[in-house]
Amino acid sequence: MAPAPENKELVKPDNNEVKKDTKVKQEEELSEEDQHLKDELELLVERLNESDQDKQLYSKYLQSLKTFIKESTTSMTAVPKPLKFLRPFYPTLTNLYHEWSNKYNSDEIVLQLADILSVLAMTYSDEGKDSLKYRLLSSDDSIADWGHEYMRHLALEIGVVYQESLGVDEDKINKLTKLALKIVPFFLKHNAEEDAVDLLLEIESIDKLPQFVDENTYARVCLYVQSVVPYLAPPDDVSFLNTAFTIYLSQNQLTQALIIAIKLDDSLLIKQVFDSTNDTLIHKQLGFILSQTNNNFKYDDNQEVQECISNVKLAEYYHYLTKELNLLDAKIPEDIYKSHLENSKFGLGTSGSIDSAKQNLAASFVHSFLNLGYGNDKLIQTDEDNKSWIYKTKGNGMISTTASLGSIHQWDTNEGLQVLDKYTYSEDQEIKAGALLGTGIVSSNVHDEVDAALALLQDYIHDSNKLFQTSAINGLGIAFAGTANEEVLNLLLPLVSDLDISLEISCLAALALGHVFVGTCHGDITSTILQSLLERDFTQLTNPFIKFMSLGLGILYMGKTEHAEDVLETIDAIEHPISKTLKVLVNICAYAGTGNVLQIQALLQMCTAKPKDQLEEEKKLEQSEEDQKKEEGEEPKEETEEAKEDVVMDKKEETKDEKDEKEKDDSKPEESEEELYQGIAVLGLACIAMGEDIGQDMSLRHFSHLMHYGNSLIRRAVPLAMGLVSTSNPQMKVFETLSRYSHDPDLEVAQNSIYSMGLVGAGTNNARLAQLLRQLASYYIKSQDTLFMVRIAQGILHLGKGTLTLTPYNSERTILSKVSLASLLTISIALLDPKQFILSDSTTETTHQLLYYLTPAIKPRMLVTVDEELKPIKVNVRVGQAVDVVGQAGKPKTITGWVTQSTPVLLNYGERAELENEEFISLSNSLEGIVILKKNPDYMEVDN
Repeated sequence: MAPAPENKELVKPDNNEVKKDTKVKQEEELSEEDQHLKDELELLVERLNESDQDKQLYSKYLQSLKTFIKESTTSMTAVPKPLKFLRPFYPTLTNLYHEWSNKYNSDEIVLQLADILSVLAMTYSDEGKDSLKYRLLSSDDSIADWGHEYMRHLALEIGVVYQESLGVDEDKINKLTKLALKIVPFFLKHNAEEDAVDLLLEIESIDKLPQFVDENTYARVCLYVQSVVPYLAPPDDVSFLNTAFTIYLSQNQLTQALIIAIKLDDSLLIKQVFDSTNDTLIHKQLGFILSQTNNNFKYDDNQEVQECISNVKLAEYYHYLTKELNLLDAKIPEDIYKSHLENSKFGLGTSGSIDSAKQNLAASFVHSFLNLGYGNDKLIQTDEDNKSWIYKTKGNGMISTTASLGSIHQWDTNEGLQVLDKYTYSEDQEIKAGALLGTGIVSSNVHDEVDAALALLQDYIHDSNKLFQTSAINGLGIAFAGTANEEVLNLLLPLVSDLDISLEISCLAALALGHVFVGTCHGDITSTILQSLLERDFTQLTNPFIKFMSLGLGILYMGKTEHAEDVLETIDAIEHPISKTLKVLVNICAYAGTGNVLQIQALLQMCTAKPKDQLEEEKKLEQSEEDQKKEEGEEPKEETEEAKEDVVMDKKEETKDEKDEKEKDDSKPEESEEELYQGIAVLGLACIAMGEDIGQDMSLRHFSHLMHYGNSLIRRAVPLAMGLVSTSNPQMKVFETLSRYSHDPDLEVAQNSIYSMGLVGAGTNNARLAQLLRQLASYYIKSQDTLFMVRIAQGILHLGKGTLTLTPYNSERTILSKVSLASLLTISIALLDPKQFILSDSTTETTHQLLYYLTPAIKPRMLVTVDEELKPIKVNVRVGQAVDVVGQAGKPKTITGWVTQSTPVLLNYGERAELENEEFISLSNSLEGIVILKKNPDYMEVDN
């Protein structure tokens, strides 16, 4: 046998030896220069620890240490060498600090040592708060000596400690605030505006920012402050906007200050902007910016400025745009139907072969959308008797056809009212009612001194003829949207509270008042609507029209998050499913455009909620018969397998019967009313998410899930929500999805998808969308209602021959127009039940009229440059895709892929314009809408 191997034990090397070896290795790797630096630093630390030195010598050694640290240069990713070499001595120096503080109290050398320890703590302290601790113990005078990285580290620690000290140590909070206000000027001076703003946000002192900002830093600071707002919770968001307003006003940037004031919806701040200058020309430019948002601000000091605010010259500038773009010739519906291109394999040759009253009505809408604002017409006023086309529609369709004349003469009140005047004397009550509605439409967004629409319509508000009454109410709602006109209030409010008149009239009056007083939280209207709902009979609250009264209440609180709580508490008193609908409507309007994540989560929960009876039924099915008997107090009996199978089969049959019954009951108002809030919650997702790009994309993913798993009402609402969130922004991924939904087995889902396809491409003339809609016209040739909706979508797609838009955002997507959003939301709510409203064939209800509630949302997507006399002038501008330059260094380009054009020009979604050269000075910060230019006195033309 081989001898056993010797049992050798493995000897572990001593830790100290390993460290020693590593240390030796490191020392060997150091260059001669680094070794010299290391030796000098060690010598300085050694000298500081000698107890018999003079204070002046200590000060000299500390000064040398500071110089070594300050003068060290290294790469951005490496720790400076002096800090690296001094790291092992950090505990020694902290002990020395405690010794000195006892010995010398608050002497200069103690402060100097604390200063150095504060910097060393960046590389040593694990707790992450020693830098701040020693900074507070040293003097503030030397804080700027240590550079940017140290300042950022300190700002981070201030934020953490501030939150920990809140409500605990008031004295420490004061010290932290004082220190932070020393750091902010350093950040601003060194192009770190974002760090300065973030630090002030952490210490809740954003209102102190304006004192540190100058003409070189204000632009970048305000840009960042505004970009942060969508991610802040109240009241921080408002305080940030107020800070930006103060900075812009102090730097005399009045147009930008006005935009902030409009976002804050504060008439006092708007007045403050106007009062900041006596320059009438700037007042006029401010007026043009206000006019884009339908703001009800009144400027009594100058009539010309008030005309700019009231859009009195909008028709003149729009006609100039259409003339320059060579679009003056009127088009007929067939020009966009292009029936000869429609595929005839689905049905009857071409859609032109169908000549029904409903398709003629669709053609009237298409014609009015297509030629909106042009003032010329090839369809309705074709014969001498001016009646032929109107009589090709029937019943209430004649009202909408006559009213379309108002759209054709949009914004031109003088010409439009003259054209409509002859129809107001018609013996046909439908034509006369249409003329009244057209009077309201032609006056939309234009408010002169006369207010002709009010004078002409007020006599019909209490008319015994229901057609005249509803047309006058809708006309006033459209004409005075966003004006908060008290005379309209006095006319319509009695109709809301009168329980003896038709419920339809009361609801339309409430809706009209909502549009007129959008976002004002008007107390009288709120209390009247709530009182009316409380007093109404239970069965009346199940009427389909009641949703418009609810909507009227909701849009009163558009954008008013802080005022919504009070009204929500009052709504709880209404013991009816309608209270859920009211709550959802008020909430989604109040948070519209905010991107509030908590509200979106709450709405998603509502969308997944199931009706009570369905939940109870599922719970019962989940329980075995034994569990049920236990609950009833009976003893469970043993069952055979066959008996168990019989029970299961019985349950399945019962469930099937219950399902059949439920399907039959779906038509009942009570059932649909209980689920109505879910459809509105889906629309609410779009309203809230549209204010923020990331939220917009996220919402589109949610809609896809809801479409798969939602009930019929939710599925009906999803396409409408997709249209709302992408209005006039034809993204391929959105309209291709809608195109798929347009072939849904549920016709109402398909109809809403088709409408939304029009909404997504509104005013863009998008060729791909136009082709998809032509294919749908062939596919649905035998379905009158769906074909009607295809035609409406085609009309909206070619709105104003491609010169108009429905997007609710203005001023480079910074301001949400409440009037526009209220209009879009009204149509969407109506389309939750398309058969009942927009597609209704009823002879007693005038539901087609509701489509004209789109009118206040329509505005030209133009840039017209005018001189000091407000006459249009041609200048070269670069038009390109807007670039987000928040936080970018230097002076980055704000547009990309630009094309140089001569004004007037059309601006697409997400585009921005810049002047080509400095020959003119723009009075507005952003080139959009109507912009006043002044000659630049310092401009010299350079010959190439």
